[in-house]
Amino acid sequence: MADDELETYRLWRIRKTVLQMVHDRGYLVAQEELDQPLETFKEQYGDRPSEKKPARSDLTILVAHNDDPADQMFVFFPEDTKIGIKTIKAICQQMQEQNISRAVIVVQIGMTPSAKQSIGDMAPKYMLEHFLEAELMVNITEHELVPEHVVMTADEKAELLARYKLKDSQLPRIQQCDPVARYFGLRRGQVVKIIRPSETAGRYITYLIDESERQLREEEELLDKVTRGGGLLAVTELTKGEKYDEPITTAWRPPGHIRRQTQSDYENQRKRLGISCEGENIPPPIGSFLEMKFPKTLLEFMQNEKGIVTPTAIQIQGIPVALSGRDMIGIASTGSGKTMTFVLPLVMFCLEQELKLPFMRNEGPFGLIIVPSRELARQIYDLVIEMFDAINKAGLPEMRAGLCIGGVPIGEQAKDFRNGIHIVVATPGRLSDMLTKKIINLEVCRYLVLDEADRMLDMGFEDEIKSIFYFFKAQRQTLLFSATMPKKIQFFAKSALVQPIVVNVGRAGAASLNVLQELEFVRSENKLVRVLECLQKTSPKVLIFAEKKVDVDNIYEYLLVKGVEVASIHGGKDQSDRHAGIEAFRKNEKDVLVATDVASKGLDFQGIEHVINFDMPEDIENYG
Repeated sequence: MADDELETYRLWRIRKTVLQMVHDRGYLVAQEELDQPLETFKEQYGDRPSEKKPARSDLTILVAHNDDPADQMFVFFPEDTKIGIKTIKAICQQMQEQNISRAVIVVQIGMTPSAKQSIGDMAPKYMLEHFLEAELMVNITEHELVPEHVVMTADEKAELLARYKLKDSQLPRIQQCDPVARYFGLRRGQVVKIIRPSETAGRYITYLIDESERQLREEEELLDKVTRGGGLLAVTELTKGEKYDEPITTAWRPPGHIRRQTQSDYENQRKRLGISCEGENIPPPIGSFLEMKFPKTLLEFMQNEKGIVTPTAIQIQGIPVALSGRDMIGIASTGSGKTMTFVLPLVMFCLEQELKLPFMRNEGPFGLIIVPSRELARQIYDLVIEMFDAINKAGLPEMRAGLCIGGVPIGEQAKDFRNGIHIVVATPGRLSDMLTKKIINLEVCRYLVLDEADRMLDMGFEDEIKSIFYFFKAQRQTLLFSATMPKKIQFFAKSALVQPIVVNVGRAGAASLNVLQELEFVRSENKLVRVLECLQKTSPKVLIFAEKKVDVDNIYEYLLVKGVEVASIHGGKDQSDRHAGIEAFRKNEKDVLVATDVASKGLDFQGIEHVINFDMPEDIENYG
């Protein structure tokens, strides 16, 4: 299916869903609109000499409520792939001109933080809801799966409470972020009777729309944002209704003598190494890279260039899982070797693909690694390039990798993808942008890594991540890694992956145990002096973390004045400055690195003697 034709098909399905949704809320929608076939949609919206696909601005909908014609609602389809505050203001201006206070916004990729904030600021004058296109692509023709509901009046609520001798607080709650509540546009404080035939055999349950306590709400919203609407489904799953139930299979097998061992042998080895696993048909742990069947070139590279001779605990179990083609959730402390656990199998798979059929121009990537920060992306990219260079020097086929991060002109990065590429290391925002602009495609991508997955969601990348999965065209192997992975992310991952195996090394949620920790109470005005005193008592290298960018700048300037060889990084600096600071620290040109938590997760620095937290991090995952 051509790109324009596929886009037209998507817009047709999305518009049908929106029409059905507003109809189910009680707004007037003609039956012929609900039943409109694709060909009629093309004739009405896509038949233009200059365009082969509909213009989103032409799809705008205005409907009135059955019970109150004055209650009208707009549905907007903005052209912007990522909606900013200007678009929100333009929408509100159009609503003001027509004296309409309610609207639904259909979002292609995501919204900027300022746009999301402005939606909250506009309430209650303008009630704006937004749905991602990926959400609206699922269960399009199966609206009977959405339960019927009746919103009760104040009198009906009082009668209900009196009849059953209940207090308001005793009514069961349903969260505002619940798909049913979002679908029907329900508000906090409303009492709704939801009919669930499959669950209650024809009876009904009455719910109070509630926000509940802060942590529960945040976790459910996070889960809802990512998993509702099949956020991790490929385009073939969305358009063809396919559902992958079996994991990908590979040609890799453990050595015969390991396969002949018993499950008890495997469990004893895991117990000895502090490894716990969950899942079915878990591959055995393997204690050497040679027995994992890596080529001599890679073994020599790891030993001579990286000083790696034997695998760590996460690698002993995680690499066999990855080589077997299984989806995995990897949980291990910082510095445990997580990166090698997913990079080594990916390099092997890419070499195998290149030997079978060389990658052509504009083809690839086969593997995609998504991380939350530019610094971590560059660190992993550099490792991949080193491995590819070692393979090339050994006379094996040349392989190519690309770096897809913000802060670098998009044209420079686009050049790397034209000659065919095997691996892309990316941050979510820039990757989403390049996919939308068709600079990168994921047609042959079969291996996906989300490193620091919890952090990406906490940083607000959920919309970008959700939209990225639409661009996959076939089943993929998916691996999620993090030093800490809260239950909310584990639940999300288990619902999104295919028969995943959880590999947990040490204590999930904890940083390394091989660290002596000291706590000092210092007045704010004395902190800088105390930091300098600490530096004078320890040898390089030293990391200093602060929560605020302004504190990073103040510490950096103070230490410079005192003659300390210091570098600093935070999100407000240019990408080139951040990269230069990290490289200077890594090459021992600087003794101290001052950073916000942009550098506290995932980056690997050798020879760290001392870590100073300038203030207590708000999030326990950023501590240490």
